[in-house]
Amino acid sequence: MRRLEMLSNTIFGVAMTLLAYDLPKASSFANAPDWTEVVRVYAQPVIALTISFVVAGLFWFSHHRRLAVAPEAGRGVVFLNLFFLLSIIILPVTNGLYGVYRLDGVVAVIYGFHLLVIATLNAVLWILALRGRRDPQLLATALFPVFVFALGIVAAFAAPRVAQFVWCLAFLAPFAGWLAARRAG
Repeated sequence: MRRLEMLSNTIFGVAMTLLAYDLPKASSFANAPDWTEVVRVYAQPVIALTISFVVAGLFWFSHHRRLAVAPEAGRGVVFLNLFFLLSIIILPVTNGLYGVYRLDGVVAVIYGFHLLVIATLNAVLWILALRGRRDPQLLATALFPVFVFALGIVAAFAAPRVAQFVWCLAFLAPFAGWLAARRAG
C-alpha cells in the first residue's frame, strides 16, 4: 500500500496543480485591466478552481485516512483505487469546462456528475476498508458527499448557479460523521 500512497500523492499533486492551467493568462488583456474587467475575466475560472481544489484536497485527505485504516488490500481494492485516482486525474478537464461555462446547465450537470463519481468511488473504498468494523463516524463522513453531490446535480438541472453552493455542503462531511458517532453512541 505504500506504493499506492506514493502514486496517489503524485496524482493528486499533479491534478491539483493542473486545475490552474485553464486560468486566463495576463496576456489576454490588451491593456492594463480595470477591476471590473479582472473580475469579469477571472471570477468564473477562480470559483471553479477553488471548488475543485478544495474537493480534491478533501478527497486526498480522505484517501490517506482510508489507507491508514486499511493498510492492506487485495487486488480488487487496488484496481478500484486506480479508478478512483483516474477520476481525480480527470478533474482538471471538467474543472476547465466548468470554469468557462459555469452557469450552463449541461456543463454544471457534467461537473456535478464527475464530483458524484469521485465521491461514490471514495465511499465504496471506505465501505470496503471498514468491512467487519462498526464505525458510523467514518462511514457517514464517506457517504455524506455522495448525497450532497447527487442533490447538487438536481440543483444543476434547475438552477446551475445554485448548484455550486449545494456542492459546498459536502465540506460538512466531518460534521455529519460527528453527528453519526454521537447518535450511535
